[in-house]
Amino acid sequence: MAGLGGQPIIIIDPEKSRTTGRDAQSANIMAARTIANAVKTTLGPKGMDKMLVNSVGDITVTNDGAAILQNIDIQHPAAMMMVEISKTQEKEVGDGTTSAVVLAGELLGQAEKLIELDVHPTVIIKGFRLAAEKAQEILESNAIEITAEDAETLRNVALTALSGKGSEMALDDLADLTINAIQSIADDEEVDIQHNIQIIHQRGGSIKDTHLIKGMVIDKARAHKNMPKSIKNAKIAILDVGIEVQKTTMSAKIKISTPDELDEAYSDEYQTIKEQVDSLIASGANVVVTEKGIDDISLHYLAKNNILAIRRVKEGDLKKIVRATSALIRSNAMDVSPEDLGNAELVEERGIGNYKMIYFEGCDNPKAVTILVHSGADFITDEVDRALDDALNVVKVVLNEDKIMFGGGAPEIEVAMQLKEYASSLSGREQLAVVAFADAMEGLPRSLTENSGLDPVDILVKLRAEHKNGNNTVGLNVLTGEVMDMKDTSVIEPLKVKIQSIKSATDAVAMILRVDDVFASKYTGLMDVKPEHRIDNYDGIEAPDIGDDY
Repeated sequence: MAGLGGQPIIIIDPEKSRTTGRDAQSANIMAARTIANAVKTTLGPKGMDKMLVNSVGDITVTNDGAAILQNIDIQHPAAMMMVEISKTQEKEVGDGTTSAVVLAGELLGQAEKLIELDVHPTVIIKGFRLAAEKAQEILESNAIEITAEDAETLRNVALTALSGKGSEMALDDLADLTINAIQSIADDEEVDIQHNIQIIHQRGGSIKDTHLIKGMVIDKARAHKNMPKSIKNAKIAILDVGIEVQKTTMSAKIKISTPDELDEAYSDEYQTIKEQVDSLIASGANVVVTEKGIDDISLHYLAKNNILAIRRVKEGDLKKIVRATSALIRSNAMDVSPEDLGNAELVEERGIGNYKMIYFEGCDNPKAVTILVHSGADFITDEVDRALDDALNVVKVVLNEDKIMFGGGAPEIEVAMQLKEYASSLSGREQLAVVAFADAMEGLPRSLTENSGLDPVDILVKLRAEHKNGNNTVGLNVLTGEVMDMKDTSVIEPLKVKIQSIKSATDAVAMILRVDDVFASKYTGLMDVKPEHRIDNYDGIEAPDIGDDY
């Protein structure tokens, strides 16, 4: 741009690129839809898997949308927003990540058509938000309430989440295991899967060997080789301090002038340690777990009395053992009483070579449990892990929300049909956006149909006809290829998963459509950090210069 007297005024650094207007919108939409199309083929029980290979050659084989998007290298900012959709969906409800991303892609495809018709993006966004709110009302009105005692429905929810995720050969076993794990840790408060259920991988065997341990498994070994490997009818003492001579809080010197005085000093230390071990023995403990260390003298006394000790256990694992065994944590070995001890039918060290783990099994009413996943390959075990995590989370969501829906594309078709009726009540251009939202909702059952090798046109026509006649639970049984009432199947999904996928997709699409100008810096390989943002001058506090040698 020229200034006064023909002097050029540089507004934008020539080394930086800029995309504006329709070009910016088209580029953002294309990038986001590319990501959605990449995961679309994984949707449903018959969806395909993706193989991800990282820079060192490690392989991940999965059809989990969140895992795929988090492991691929994405550069475009609009595409990164799609990754955020999957993260939000995973964090909030634990499943439905692929559906949320695919729906966002369908919405952007419909929005692009409207933009070509000169419908302003803000009008499209307003219409999409109206449609999302109406869709939520429709879903809630068609949801079915259940109770925590309805074990069969909960099992079907788990089966639906597990389907198509590399675990078909043990689908029923894994569904039962999921329900047992949830029921074991459930109490009057919210189910805490993150802290009370851990999934451990065990190389060898097959998926069908995966089982639930009513207790905990920790990645530790015995503190001393002379200790017993196995303790039956274990009485477990939990300490958050070490069994060792405590150092004084103040520096002190002891002047020793004769060997007898040295022997006396050592004797006092031995006596202190022995008193701690004797106190543990008197309490009836035959297993001791500490968060801190155990010195050699203590190990000697513990091993001599056939006590299995485990030291330097992580705080998180220590708390899980407490929840599993009903033990109480004590901060002094001298304070441990019989009432403080946890119980387990068996505490045992198992493993091959240097790789050992300690098993706490047969706990009475454990509030923390372990799922031991067996497989012949790590990438298979990882996929079963992800499938179990999804199943556990959706069952948790149903227990918390008490509302479910029949799947097979039935909810999406019903929402699409009612949204088109709702659109006719609107007078502005938002009507076009609501109809577009309805068409995008039909994109989910269309993808489900295509991934099953069926004709989407025929299936969608049949589904629309059934729903027009008031059969709002009719969907596609992808296993048989039939359009049928999904009440006669085990395909059940939580209401919250459906609602959250609509919310996540709508918010992300609105953000992408509002962008009409993209500035991009030329990549130099170095961060262009302002002086006031450097780490040595952070928050206005300048760090001292320590030179090059430090």
